[in-house]
Amino acid sequence: MLTARDRSPLSFATRLHIALGSARGIFYLHTEADPPIIHRDIKANNILLDSKWTAKVSDFGISRLAPVSDVKGVIEAHISTNVKGTPTERLIPRLSNKLTEKSDVYSLGVVFLELLTGMQPISHRRNLVREVNMACQSETIFSIIDKSMGPYPSDYIKKFMQLAIRCSQDETKDRPSMSEVVRELENISSVLPESDNTTLELNLNTITSKSSASTPSSSVYSCLQQSPWK
Repeated sequence: MLTARDRSPLSFATRLHIALGSARGIFYLHTEADPPIIHRDIKANNILLDSKWTAKVSDFGISRLAPVSDVKGVIEAHISTNVKGTPTERLIPRLSNKLTEKSDVYSLGVVFLELLTGMQPISHRRNLVREVNMACQSETIFSIIDKSMGPYPSDYIKKFMQLAIRCSQDETKDRPSMSEVVRELENISSVLPESDNTTLELNLNTITSKSSASTPSSSVYSCLQQSPWK
């Protein structure tokens, strides 16, 4: 287990790497798992990181199998569920307690916002999604970016933030599919300046010297050392 002393602040490239790995994992659950799975509890504490910052989605305690076709070939569009108690899940807008793959998209969007801001989803009655939307409306988005991130390419921060906001839209239809999320993150990663990818390599080398590459050593939440809204 890494301690706070072992960790350097996460660069933008590292955070993007974590986001892409998380999205690919959830995309696998939705499309490649047999049968497909809706996780239902995507949050920073449930995304574990190994020594190369590879994200591994964990804790399937309240997961549900995604709707599949019945004997008549009819596919139910959603599953019904009761609202759970974790802060991230309480953020998800619901209609009649119905969950779809887009519910996982919303929760992942909240994790993206945590990666960008270093803030908790809910703290002191303040809602991270609402605070980010307010900052965007007032054109002060860079004021809420995590200061510990260090230098970052503003254009790519904006693209990542726009994707996170799209994922966390109230209306299900306004959220992208998980395949779109993966594709957009891959596009951002592919054009990231070489200097930022070098920073990622330095971070990987630092953490690899301190723990095993094959064993998850911490969660996104603990690596961010999140602080509440003030």
